[in-house]
Amino acid sequence: MRAGETTTTRTRRGRAVPWAMLGLWIAVIALVGPFAAKLGSVQHDKVTDYLPASADSTQAAKIEEKLPGGETTEMVLVYHRGGGLSAADRKTAAGQVAEITRQHKLIGGAPEGIPSKDGTTLMYPIASNEPGADEEKQDKLVTDVREVAQGEGGLSVDVGGTGALGTDSGAVYDSLGGPLLYTTVAVVAVLLILIYRSPVLWLVPLVVAGIADYMSMGVAYGLNQAFGTTVSGQSSGVMTILVFGAGTDYALLLVARYREELRRIERPYEAMVAALRGCGPAVLASSGTVAAGLLCLLAADLNSSRGMGPLGTVGVLCALIAMLTLLPAILVLVGRRVFWPLVPAFGSTPKQRRSLFSAMGSSAGRRPLTVLASGAVLLGALALGSLNLPGALKQEDSFVTKPESVVAMETVAKAYPEQGSQPIDVITPQDRADDTLATVRGTPGVAGAEKGRTGDGWTEISVFAKSAPQSAGESATIKSLRDELKGSYVGGDSAQQIDLEDTNARDTKIVVPLVLVCVMLILIGLLRSLVAPLLLVVAVVAVWGASLGIGGLVFEPLLGLKGTDPGLGLLSFVFLVALGVDYGIFLMHRMREESLAGAEPATAALTALRTTGGVIASAGLVLAATFAVLTNMGLVQLVQLGFVIAVGVLLDTFLVRTYLVTSASVALGRKVWWPGVLSREPGPAEPAASSGRGGPTEPPRHPEAVSAP
Repeated sequence: MRAGETTTTRTRRGRAVPWAMLGLWIAVIALVGPFAAKLGSVQHDKVTDYLPASADSTQAAKIEEKLPGGETTEMVLVYHRGGGLSAADRKTAAGQVAEITRQHKLIGGAPEGIPSKDGTTLMYPIASNEPGADEEKQDKLVTDVREVAQGEGGLSVDVGGTGALGTDSGAVYDSLGGPLLYTTVAVVAVLLILIYRSPVLWLVPLVVAGIADYMSMGVAYGLNQAFGTTVSGQSSGVMTILVFGAGTDYALLLVARYREELRRIERPYEAMVAALRGCGPAVLASSGTVAAGLLCLLAADLNSSRGMGPLGTVGVLCALIAMLTLLPAILVLVGRRVFWPLVPAFGSTPKQRRSLFSAMGSSAGRRPLTVLASGAVLLGALALGSLNLPGALKQEDSFVTKPESVVAMETVAKAYPEQGSQPIDVITPQDRADDTLATVRGTPGVAGAEKGRTGDGWTEISVFAKSAPQSAGESATIKSLRDELKGSYVGGDSAQQIDLEDTNARDTKIVVPLVLVCVMLILIGLLRSLVAPLLLVVAVVAVWGASLGIGGLVFEPLLGLKGTDPGLGLLSFVFLVALGVDYGIFLMHRMREESLAGAEPATAALTALRTTGGVIASAGLVLAATFAVLTNMGLVQLVQLGFVIAVGVLLDTFLVRTYLVTSASVALGRKVWWPGVLSREPGPAEPAASSGRGGPTEPPRHPEAVSAP
């Protein structure tokens, strides 16, 4: 207690500060609320929102939007009967196409049907610039066409093409918001109930996380308006996951420390101040590491990856602010009774039970080199599974459940193996249009080409390849066109997929080293060592490799996923390194405090594991479960990302952090702190970094507060 400070003054402060903080948050929500509600209006899932910023296909798509009539919505009506189309089927198809032509303005008027050689399929390519670039109007056009194009009596009719595929993709992204949020909340609620074993306590951090999510939506909208930040269904979904996952982790650490302080400090306000002084620095450092790692995505050229960086950072920081301000205020106001029935009475001591992590640490401490070598071999063996990852994900394989547009694409690919059904878009300067058309027609692999719209100095040429869409033959044709047509842009769906793969490879080479450097610098500053940060970084990279390897063993053999999202490697690396180091900070910082207090290296490592293991396990389970929610979504890229990160967090929590980092620290001894003071002197050589009892990362010593379910 400070000199001259009376009990009455402290009591008044203990009442006034939490109420003031609560009032401040009410004002913040009132201010942010109108903006949060607008986030959906700036969320777009158009192709250009995901494409590389500088790629040919991106430039082509942007120019097409400016041509007369605006962006073209292209569709393919596919009429199919397995035993062969009848005369009545052909009459039905012609009548429906005529009706669609009457209802909507189609480019070129009524199209001619293209029969397949085997007589089972009739294809009508149609295009319209009636909706322009308006996504809602594009979706309405596709819906209207589907309402007219109906089959009966065994005749199947499917509407495919880029326009229909965009509508189906948008429907999946639109469905993410509600189910993703509700499922995440339900998963976190169940885990918190199991961890806290209290009918009330679990609700407090969950409500605070919900408020943080609402705040993050408002901030994300503000970033979009101020800086044009890309907001997509993928990035906003991951932002929600991070708010609930990281926010709940911070809440677990704070509540655990607060419960401990309530046993030795009578007043809740003073106990909370001590808890914040104790765990606050480590939470700030860990969240800063995650934010720095995510911001490295700003160096990516891929729009979707670059947009995810700031939105993910917003989610983490909003969760941090809420958990270090609003959560403490609510906990102080409700007092000790929020912990019922396990109320931490003043002056009481927790029941002493044998800790699981104490036993695990003892086994790692007895044979550290054996444990370390065994773990390294296991992770290396798992990483070999990445060689079994399926090839690049094709557009038609990107849905967990095939929509109508994909069914149409597959039918066309089987019925018309001799030609491409999906145009390659060439955008060329208007004054060179004829020469470009001649060059295109003479390019190997091109079945045909024709000029389309002209405007603003550009001419559109639709090119059909001889090979099927997204096949090796079509890819070779696209690359040949790009080599031949200097000064023109080659776009379209297949060209976009090629650009996605190439840009992801480029982004990986730039972002991965940047993330490693940023994380290393933060860890060096925090731990004042070179060896300990290097140990943590190597550990999380090993976890990433093993997680991808497990994905290779599961994706196609067990889940039937026929391709790997090109961005999986980069995004999973950024998240696993940032979040994995997050937990490493809690363990290593506590280990350093024990060493500063004079503990021998082995004792410091095992004590750190024993005292932080329960909190890290609980936090790891919550974070893994929140990312696992993505595996229930309808897009393969989200399923794969959620799976790899969830598996990686579990590996990091229960294998790497528990056994490998601990055993490596025991084996290295004081060398783990090289070249710092702790590597040279056996006793405490500097004052402890903590301003409160037990250090900034010390969790409660009673297992009921931190035990994993």
